[in-house]
Amino acid sequence: MGGSRGGTNVPRHGGHVGERQDPPAEVQYVTLHGHRRAFVKTGSGPAVLLLHGLACDHTTWSPVIEALAQRYTVIAPDLLGHGKSAKPRADYSVGGYANAMRDLLTVLGIDKVTVVGHSFGGGVAMQFAYQFPERTERMMLVASGGLGPEVTPIIRAITTPGYHQLVGVLTVPGVRHLGIAGLRGLASTGWKSTRDLAEIAEIYETFRDPDARAAIRHVVRAVVDWRGQIVTMADRAYLTEAMPMAVVWGRDDKVIPVRHASNAAALAPNARIEVIPNAGHFPHKDHPERFVKILHDWISTTRPAVYSRAKWRTLLRAGQVGPLSPVGGTVTDLSARVQA
Repeated sequence: MGGSRGGTNVPRHGGHVGERQDPPAEVQYVTLHGHRRAFVKTGSGPAVLLLHGLACDHTTWSPVIEALAQRYTVIAPDLLGHGKSAKPRADYSVGGYANAMRDLLTVLGIDKVTVVGHSFGGGVAMQFAYQFPERTERMMLVASGGLGPEVTPIIRAITTPGYHQLVGVLTVPGVRHLGIAGLRGLASTGWKSTRDLAEIAEIYETFRDPDARAAIRHVVRAVVDWRGQIVTMADRAYLTEAMPMAVVWGRDDKVIPVRHASNAAALAPNARIEVIPNAGHFPHKDHPERFVKILHDWISTTRPAVYSRAKWRTLLRAGQVGPLSPVGGTVTDLSARVQA
């Protein structure tokens, strides 16, 4: 799912990343294939592409953008149908999003990136790395989709008949304000089970826009049905042998279970797995300093992938296929590999 749209660089729990608090980076726009795309580009150094989650926008990364920009060129787009980008009747598949990211990077003159994807953005990151290995140096998945079928019933409900009409009623001004106040009140209790409700309140607010609701419905139907997630990296995980991969999760995630980090560890044995205590579905917001450190340590200790058509051909011909459903074991079982 997504995150807040406040545009602030102050971490959610009061910490500070870096000594200074600069104004948020300016949102820029480019038209690709007839549709306006919003993005932030800031900093200098190796390029890092930050992909947000469902019903979110680039501001979900606000607590970490400034610190990352001190070392990297940070590109944080609003995916089509989200934030300040256009919300047309269009292709909202993960493949379509991956193509759009390639085209955005091309327009910006950026050849290669470390791609970091949160939640649904993790699925886009996987697809980008698969479709464009020659443009991908590394891949980090943050509480990502695509690692098992389980997902919160709230997302599954978006695919059901009548949901669009129901949300239309729930987003009329009086009802919406009451619902948002209730979610924020529950989030303020500090209970682990309500940790992410403040972010859900921000998503609820954006659903007042019928075009946004329609776009999100198209996105969800492409990746989720009533049984859960459809898209999986399991059948292509073996390709990560040619590319550094990291997985970051919050131990208290109530949107996508933290046990999916175990799935990632089984599917990609060489991946770095980080499970952050006292964090929910948005570990980069709950603990921004730690997230920035994890990302920088991982980048600085891994060599960027170098695309080789011959190696890619060899991997494809070997044709390993991972499990298509959750594998056995838990994060605790993998404690030797989890940095917690």
